[in-house]
Amino acid sequence: MKPLVIAVDGPAGSGKGTLARRIADHFGLDYLDSGSLYRAVASAVLMQGGDPADRNAALAAARALDPAAVDAAELRSRRVGSAASVVAEFGEVRDALIEFQRGFARRGAVIDGRDIGTVVAPDADVKLFITASLEERARRRAAELAAAGSWHSAAAIRADLAERDRRDTERTASPMRPAPDALLLDTTDLDIEAAFRAALSLIESRLDKTVRGSP
Repeated sequence: MKPLVIAVDGPAGSGKGTLARRIADHFGLDYLDSGSLYRAVASAVLMQGGDPADRNAALAAARALDPAAVDAAELRSRRVGSAASVVAEFGEVRDALIEFQRGFARRGAVIDGRDIGTVVAPDADVKLFITASLEERARRRAAELAAAGSWHSAAAIRADLAERDRRDTERTASPMRPAPDALLLDTTDLDIEAAFRAALSLIESRLDKTVRGSP
């Protein structure tokens, strides 16, 4: 039986990362936050004094990326997050990172991002697309940053998320969109436990129909 692969996509602040980690733990699978790869590339460009909008600088950082660097706490800053959305627009950067992601998926994994179900793992056993209102996503991100000791107004974060959504959905290379067979989950009015239960229900239903061969 081939390794189980679950793709979890959605915009920033939708809860996809928290859900993906919980799902990976539940099924005993490895977990990869693909966004952390782009954050690591953006962070490397910024640390070198470069411009994330510089295609050549972003590609050089992607090719030199050390995957061990993706867990660094500084990658969660608002500045790096915004820069990551910029470098992710470059098709060459995405190409440089996609094979690492696909190799990770081949072992069986839960991977979250924005193009996992459409580009990285289009043959994933289950594809989830997690959404939430822009207002709720801004509130969550403001709380996350405040807990880390970095305060930003909800209005500023909302504007930042709206711009990231625009870049992610309008970019030419691997735009963010649900895969045709993705299962949609809106977490706007759900806490993490309710969202996790809803996600598990969707996953189990899809596995029963496809992997386990139930009618």
